[in-house]
Amino acid sequence: TAELIDASGMAVAPGFINVLSWAPMAILVDPRGLSDLRQGVTLEIFGEGSSMGPLNPKMKADLASGQGDLEYDVAWDSLGGYLSHLEERGVAVNVASFVGAATLRIHELGYEDRAPSAEELARMQELAREAMRQGALGLGSALIYAPGFYAQRDELVALAKAVGEFGGSYISHLRSEGNQFLEALEELIFIAREAGVHAEVYHLKAAGEDNWPKLEAAIARIEAARAEGLDITADIYNYTAGATGLDASMPPWVQAGGYLDWRKRLQDPDTRARVMREMREPTDEWENLLLAAGGGEKVLLSGFRSEALKPLTGKTLAAVAAERGKSVEETAMDLVIEDGSRVECVYFLMSEENLRRKIQLPWVSFCSDASAMAPEGNFLKSNPHPRAYGNFAKLLGRYVRDEKLISMAEAVRRLSALPAENFKLVDRGMLCEGYFADVVIFDAAAVQDHATYEAPHQLAEGVQHVLVNGVLALRNSEPTGALPGRAVRGPGYQ
Repeated sequence: TAELIDASGMAVAPGFINVLSWAPMAILVDPRGLSDLRQGVTLEIFGEGSSMGPLNPKMKADLASGQGDLEYDVAWDSLGGYLSHLEERGVAVNVASFVGAATLRIHELGYEDRAPSAEELARMQELAREAMRQGALGLGSALIYAPGFYAQRDELVALAKAVGEFGGSYISHLRSEGNQFLEALEELIFIAREAGVHAEVYHLKAAGEDNWPKLEAAIARIEAARAEGLDITADIYNYTAGATGLDASMPPWVQAGGYLDWRKRLQDPDTRARVMREMREPTDEWENLLLAAGGGEKVLLSGFRSEALKPLTGKTLAAVAAERGKSVEETAMDLVIEDGSRVECVYFLMSEENLRRKIQLPWVSFCSDASAMAPEGNFLKSNPHPRAYGNFAKLLGRYVRDEKLISMAEAVRRLSALPAENFKLVDRGMLCEGYFADVVIFDAAAVQDHATYEAPHQLAEGVQHVLVNGVLALRNSEPTGALPGRAVRGPGYQ
């Protein structure tokens, strides 16, 4: 039976695409993806550097043993297997993924800080091709984090060429968004040109006040590359703080070999002294977000694995250091040792003026760079960045309706048609006859984010109804319980 939805006075738009989602684990636990569904998101795209496949037996074991508040069975080996597993279990929103460059590296080299041999690189390329045949959208890299950091340019070109054989994209967290921002952008443009692929900059930003003026040069460089005929795009989240881990405050060499080796080194007095010195010294050799933020008072601790440390959630690194009577650097090292994890945190890095500038660029789409969760159960044991609950509503409410930085129609294009076109998503991203019916119906006058850094677990308002593949997943702002999401597979799917 057909259901009639009264959308009078509402905006009716194609479902929104979250270009960088960290929900692959969360939707195994809660398939509703509620924090995003409530903002009109109908497609979650995964794969910033790491992906849920391909997995060898050790990687599967590590994924099973490394779980924290969210527990799930690792019932797949390949990226295609993960996407099929999600479909079979049921998920409210559509899902897609890049294959992670770091995942390919770990599969063949573990966490070693070295270049792959010719044979290893050939195997990594074949794994990338296999992921493309299974539906990956392309290759995703994250080059400030170990072990992704260890990959040199020629390795990335070789892998990008492999996905390019199938029409795949290259998408990257640049090697630097700070002191070497423009050089890192050149690396992405070089890879796009050499491999002959579309390339996208993940969460385009100039991090650290000294680097804020570089944004204009970066925009000019991307526009010059586009004018030259290269297909270069970017995505952003609508906040001035980033969220990652304390690993992004420590040099990559200390993290070689993976977490256990890193932890062991941090317990050695000589190594600690060297790490502390390097954490304090400005450098172009690696990306130090502690320095970029301007100190421990600009670093908010947001997620711990250890029950004993969870009371520190929501405190700054500086405040915890003061409580412990230690330096900020020592405290960061101690927390990594004590927690059994990299420790999740939020870094205040960017300028509001730059954010407004980026929102107005026609080749920029949007991402949460966060998980999709619900304000209940185990999700409440950590504080996510507010972008998890507010990124898309904040765009439509604050920046479009209230500040009129761009028109509502342009915002909708950039939330739907633009990423669908960039990543060659067939029959999605527009309201057209014959397309999949991913539809969001929202009240443009009421759409509003409520999540804050202090109280992030607050759902956005204003989205009334969401259809995923023609089925109502959200009705009158409440999840229906329907799980109509599908795996959206990329251009090489066979």
